[in-house]
Amino acid sequence: MNYQKILRSLKSDNFIRVVKNVNQFEEGSIVYAKEITENIYLLFIILKDIKIEYIKVQIAQFDSFEDIGVREPLQTMFYLSIKDKKDIHYIEKYLKFPQKAE
Repeated sequence: MNYQKILRSLKSDNFIRVVKNVNQFEEGSIVYAKEITENIYLLFIILKDIKIEYIKVQIAQFDSFEDIGVREPLQTMFYLSIKDKKDIHYIEKYLKFPQKAE
């Protein structure tokens, strides 16, 4: 997967990087979040280390943005783990990826 392309898309789509102590996610994860409705957040958890590259997409309810990564979500409404390039189409509707010229 092209993680740099995904990160650029998240940044351009007003996602905010969660930079505080993220105890609830794997070590080395990069977490981006965006509030989609009151206290409901769309999360992209990106893990890239030497052996594994994958993305987790989650829609979850938190009391506030500051609780993301610090506390468990109040509820999780959607969860998807993407480990293969062919699975990326599941998240394309949430991101604005530039289309390839053919």
